[in-house]
Amino acid sequence: MNLTQLARFGREVKEESRRVSWPSGKETRTMALMVFILATLVAVYLTLVDLGIGFALSHLLGLKF
Repeated sequence: MNLTQLARFGREVKEESRRVSWPSGKETRTMALMVFILATLVAVYLTLVDLGIGFALSHLLGLKF
């Protein structure tokens, strides 16, 4: 990539960034909260599955962890 192509690419990126529709502050907070809640639920679910599998294996195989 030569200097002319790089400059053209930079201009195109700048033009395209002006067309981006950015979310409002409220939308951003709402989406962040939804991601946090979903991540927490997935973490709790996976923890419970892990504990359940560990409990079942320890009883089936007679192992203690």
